[in-house]
Amino acid sequence: MKIIIAEKPSVAKSIAAIVGANNKKDGYIEGNGYAVTWAFGHLVGLAMPEHYGIEGFKRENLPILPKEFKLLLRQVKEGKEYKNDPGVMKQLKVIKELFNSGDEIIVATDAGREGELIFRYIFEYVGSSLPFRRLWISSLTDRAIKDGFQTLRPGRDYDNLYASAKARSTADWLVGINASQALSISAGYGVWSLGRVQTPTLAIICSRYLENKDFKPQTYFRLKLHTAKDAVVFPALSVDKFVTRTIAEEVTAQVKAAGAVKVTGVERKEVKQEPPLLYDLTTLQKEANSKHGFSADKTLTIAQALYEAKKISYPRTGSRYISEDVLEEIPHLIAMLRSHPLFGAYIDSRFDTTLNTRSVDDTKVTDHHALIITEDPATGLSKDEQLIYDMVAGRMLEAFGERCIKENTTVSLDAGGVHFSCKGSVTLVPGWRSVFNFKDESNDEDGTTVLPALIEDDSLSIRDCEIQEKQTKPRPLHTESSLLAAMESAGKEVENEEEREAMKDCGIGTPATRAAIIETLFSREYITREKKSLVPTNKGLVVYLAVKDKKIADVAMTGQWEQALNKIASGEMDAATFHKGIEVYASQITTELLDMTFEQRDNRQSCPCPKCKSGNMVIYNKVAKCQNESCGLTVWRSIAKKELTDGQLTDLLMNGKTAFIKGFVSSKTGSTFEAAIKFDADYKTVFEFPQNKGGSKKRRSK
Repeated sequence: MKIIIAEKPSVAKSIAAIVGANNKKDGYIEGNGYAVTWAFGHLVGLAMPEHYGIEGFKRENLPILPKEFKLLLRQVKEGKEYKNDPGVMKQLKVIKELFNSGDEIIVATDAGREGELIFRYIFEYVGSSLPFRRLWISSLTDRAIKDGFQTLRPGRDYDNLYASAKARSTADWLVGINASQALSISAGYGVWSLGRVQTPTLAIICSRYLENKDFKPQTYFRLKLHTAKDAVVFPALSVDKFVTRTIAEEVTAQVKAAGAVKVTGVERKEVKQEPPLLYDLTTLQKEANSKHGFSADKTLTIAQALYEAKKISYPRTGSRYISEDVLEEIPHLIAMLRSHPLFGAYIDSRFDTTLNTRSVDDTKVTDHHALIITEDPATGLSKDEQLIYDMVAGRMLEAFGERCIKENTTVSLDAGGVHFSCKGSVTLVPGWRSVFNFKDESNDEDGTTVLPALIEDDSLSIRDCEIQEKQTKPRPLHTESSLLAAMESAGKEVENEEEREAMKDCGIGTPATRAAIIETLFSREYITREKKSLVPTNKGLVVYLAVKDKKIADVAMTGQWEQALNKIASGEMDAATFHKGIEVYASQITTELLDMTFEQRDNRQSCPCPKCKSGNMVIYNKVAKCQNESCGLTVWRSIAKKELTDGQLTDLLMNGKTAFIKGFVSSKTGSTFEAAIKFDADYKTVFEFPQNKGGSKKRRSK
């Protein structure tokens, strides 16, 4: 009998139907010479330190570097203890009996690094020696499963993939266990969690948060001139920016005195915009977060459900390309969408020409090709499932669509020696942008507008010239979309699509694991959501400030480890060499964390929280923060370039107001002033000025 093992019961059911197994048993389905069984994800994992005889968190035990790693079946927490999961014990017993009675195993766990690890750990744990072959498919449609069974490959062909998966698993154990214990020992209180990928990801969030909060906006002024030609009114912005309103007013008078504005240059350029590449999981997660507010984990969950329902291809892919043989299926898949209410009109007007092949490259297809729909009709979907399906289907149409061709115009103008410019754009061929009827964003500070036909030396009347007061802005807080982009490029700011693709091997985490990493930060209570933004909690900031200069928080180094894991999977690197490097790294970070000075809670000044009344405000180097996570009141020490003392912060927290303080600096004028700091009704800090310097007028301080 051939034993097929799938990753989930739902997948096992689909496979069983294809191979003719329809006799349901307890833990498997039997028939036609097959027994189809399943796991529930990771049934087996690496044992914890206590299973090596190492109890508690003790400095003398670190670093913990097992010579041989032990496997343990999945456990559940009962009270304060962890015990074997009864459901896992039962299913493993079924799997072991089947493996002992079968002739061959067909591995049908998810075709990727983690799917391989799930099977190999089970195989090792139950002590099986059966030969096995691998089913490697990119969708669960009947045709894909049938084709996959025609091309089963020897299991040993995937030994390098398993070596990579095991190396990742043991590396995460070594770094996570040692770093977490070392930090907890150094702190002297509580249990603190650090991780190989978790901590650099937290560092990305916290560093952006602190950069944003510490940002000092600078005021500047710009002129906006309104003019017209042939009854078409349009604006132009001054090329120069002015540091004071006085200078801006002088230049405005100069412009108005000129009476007219002259066109000094018109540059027209035809721009061809290639269609975007197909989605991989990370790009889908980023755009679902930006467009629909979905978390990375929610998008993955929906995409996995669509995959298991046979509606889309395997979602945990890191490739944005398909191979030549998959290209042959695309015309049929596009034809299927003719009845789709969103895409039917576009398909009828477009797809009678050659497909764009920008997303076709056999050399760039990794374990799985990019996300596409399958031939199964998308019926019976929930609202959220329909949204994700439509994104995948629409992106497939865009990727194989025509270029979008535009004519961009840049106009230079002069009024009394003051230079202005404006930009216009006309779409000549909408191409792929017609799929969702994308419109260009306009009317932003340097955006495009509708322009009349302008030629050099045109003289136009000045209808108005206004002064715009602007402020420089910090980089925004990370959203899940921007965080995923930062993880993919190891924290580097990369806008170009091709450059991002080239950096994928150096990213932190993988498309399959990034959502789980972000969710771990939420579960550890290190971060929280404020609308779409990701914000560190008190606990998260304390951890980050403690380790931000340590190796454990080094995003680039974590990216290098991920690159090494990819090389192990491709056979370019030896797993043993990688493991030795991780042991050295784990030893280094353990020493760093044990030797550090942690900001002890009981060494910090604290007082009751004035907002929630139940929490405790602890004063740190840069902030005073409430320890009650549901409250999270934060008071920054630096206000208007003035550093408040511990005493002044205590006065504010205890009495709701400080004494009058000198030395605040105005962001507009740069002059110093005196004020008290107090809370408003929402517990935001505001200035209160002395009576002889503006009465009791209040103004937000931050």
